[in-house]
Amino acid sequence: IADIREDGHYLGSHGYAHLLYSSWENRDSMLVTREQFVEDTEKSYSAMAACGIKRKDAPFFIPSFEHYNDTVSRWTREIGLHLINCTYGTASAADYTTPDMKNYRSSENIYNNIMEVEEKNGLNGHLMLFHIGTVDARTDKMYKTYLDKVIKELKNRGYKFVPLKKAIGKVK
Repeated sequence: IADIREDGHYLGSHGYAHLLYSSWENRDSMLVTREQFVEDTEKSYSAMAACGIKRKDAPFFIPSFEHYNDTVSRWTREIGLHLINCTYGTASAADYTTPDMKNYRSSENIYNNIMEVEEKNGLNGHLMLFHIGTVDARTDKMYKTYLDKVIKELKNRGYKFVPLKKAIGKVK
């Protein structure tokens, strides 16, 4: 975590237990209470604080599964965070999947997908999510095996990386 922070990457909350907040079938159907949402989010900030990441330095929140609704958006604002989401299409967020899952993607597959999207459409303005904490069953850790390769290749293709706060703009 210290190395990732030192390299200038944003580390923020994505929830603690990776809760599914609303139904896949009916996005307006809540699966958690506000209290559960707040408790889970606060637990994630406590864990980050143990690594030296202060809440004021991590004001952006990406919902678990990148799935949310108006209620989650409101709750996020009410606890002083800013809800953001990664850009659809690169599959970067699939780095949590494990070989036993139907939607499993290896780090190599994710890397190749990112490069295909870049070649086809470009990646200007894209926000990618990489999980720094994944279960042991995911032995192929994207952040350990391919993240540097993604960054180096995109820099070779002329991309510049900017801090998330700069990309999004000032927050209140």
